[in-house]
Amino acid sequence: MGDSPRLGFRGVLLDWRGTLVVAPTYRWLARTALENLGRDASSGVVETVLDRLRSADSSRVDSSAIDTDVAEHRAAYLAWFAAAGLDDELAAALYAAESDAGRNPFATDVGDLLLALTSAGVRIGVVSDIHVDLRPVFAANSVGDERTWADLIDVWALSYELGVAKPDPAIFRFALDRLGMPAQDVLMVGDRGAWDGAAAAIGITTLVLPPLTDAREARLHRVLDLVLPGRAGA
Repeated sequence: MGDSPRLGFRGVLLDWRGTLVVAPTYRWLARTALENLGRDASSGVVETVLDRLRSADSSRVDSSAIDTDVAEHRAAYLAWFAAAGLDDELAAALYAAESDAGRNPFATDVGDLLLALTSAGVRIGVVSDIHVDLRPVFAANSVGDERTWADLIDVWALSYELGVAKPDPAIFRFALDRLGMPAQDVLMVGDRGAWDGAAAAIGITTLVLPPLTDAREARLHRVLDLVLPGRAGA
């Protein structure tokens, strides 16, 4: 039978925020925006910003529908900030921080996961409700040879490029089509049951992990337990 690992799945689809990277909190966004503007970023000032945001209707920004269009995403956030009574400069700084994918730290075990899957011949897709291109932040991480993490990703299913977002099954169907695999051969990995878990409705086995809150958390071995069962060192 040789030494090749036994595959539980031939393809893996990965969510981004909350799964591979720490998702920004509004507290972090407020502090970062204030610091970037050279303003007072003490806890009391940050709390004042948060109180204003809580006082305004955020239902529009809470919907994944805004992730299907860059202009709509920006308009929704700026309308929320305006309704909260934030000045234009602070609103722009908040949105810039929220949209800077490079500020979302990757979990320390992401590189190991991508390399293990690629080395075993497993195809990888990134499926994300997002309004910015994620390829550059993956490309900023080197594998150690001439490749980057971006070179290890076979499929990019990004909502703003496709005009569709989770939990719409169309985004998962697009990923399956690009992988060239049936649903039963693919594992979806995310952190939100109502969004990422929707992949199960079209036959994709789905692993929902607790949202990543600290980049030092090591939990992606759970993916390898399912995809490469009985792998060496397990």
